[in-house]
Amino acid sequence: MRSLSYSFFFLALAHAADVRSWTDIQNRKIEAALLRVEDKTVILKLKDGREVSYPLAKLSLADCKYVEEFRRLPGSEKPGEGLNFNLPWPERVKFGEDPEVNTVEEDAEKKRFIYESANYRYVCDVRLSKSVVKGFAVMFEATHLYCRSLPLGINGGKAVDDKHQILLFEKFDDYVKAGGPPSSAGVFIGGKGVVMVPLTSLGVRPVGSGYMLDRDKSSKTLPHELAHQLTPESYFAKGAMGWFTEGLAEYVAVTPYRSGAFSVRGNQKDIFDYVTGFGSKDMGGRALGTKIGLPALRTFMFQDYGEFLEQPQINYGCGLLITTYFFHMDGEGDGKRIKAFLKALHEDVAGEKAVDLLLDGRSFDQLEEDIVKAWSRKGVDFIFAKG
Repeated sequence: MRSLSYSFFFLALAHAADVRSWTDIQNRKIEAALLRVEDKTVILKLKDGREVSYPLAKLSLADCKYVEEFRRLPGSEKPGEGLNFNLPWPERVKFGEDPEVNTVEEDAEKKRFIYESANYRYVCDVRLSKSVVKGFAVMFEATHLYCRSLPLGINGGKAVDDKHQILLFEKFDDYVKAGGPPSSAGVFIGGKGVVMVPLTSLGVRPVGSGYMLDRDKSSKTLPHELAHQLTPESYFAKGAMGWFTEGLAEYVAVTPYRSGAFSVRGNQKDIFDYVTGFGSKDMGGRALGTKIGLPALRTFMFQDYGEFLEQPQINYGCGLLITTYFFHMDGEGDGKRIKAFLKALHEDVAGEKAVDLLLDGRSFDQLEEDIVKAWSRKGVDFIFAKG
């Protein structure tokens, strides 16, 4: 039996001897034992003795986590470690299960109806059938799986009994009275850690004495707000709050979604369409055009959140473009610097010290040049003001 190195031998011995079922992103399965990991490829031993290699990026999330355990040295559980930073960037994330929904409480007098899926608790003011809850639970669970699959250490959220709380409102006016912005389809309430959603945003509408679900109803707002709910609190620190937290949520929201699956590979075209125009198939966008003027990069990254919200179209759109640059275009395109930045945030390093890891020896002027060059190849011309 071979392992990654002699220092991994005993850890590898415990795992690699086991024949287990492996599943790829197309839900195809194979029985094999893990022999070793070579860069971004796993070497598997089939039952007939043959050794085969397979790209990590094409394995299921559960299999990638298994490989991550295989690769991890014992005793490395410091902040920022033991997370998923070493996993490959997913190409497609699909929640392919039939979500199990449990009814926790139905109190018509109090107008309190509680349902649960694997990771969420839905508190609603009207009774819903299990089939309706199952229908929209797919989107919630798929978004949860997608956020957790991104190799960015997204392990936040104020879960109660391992459930994230979602408040659902039959009437839009009641949603607004509870604190929902009048022009929104849903909102994350950071202090409480809850997401509030009017039922109309989920495609749930009254029919006779009950409710039915329009399964074709989709909204970029909800994945955006669910991403906020799962973002670690440390990522909202100075130097990341605004450009990164909103850029990340926009990245999740703009990634094409259909029937429980996020198509991550190739999503840069959708990002371009969303920021510069009105999105694919006119599904909404920031409409900034292809020539975009911004303040100096340092000013943009360190502005107060209140200032950030004063110009949401340009700031959210450019937060998305700059976040995408660090994910896929910076350096060798492996996200190495943004991961170092996020690990530092997990360790409560914030502000200039954390952003220094993004600069990695570059000045802000040099980083501006790198961003300009990268996005100009995609058709976006950034113009940063002089600092």
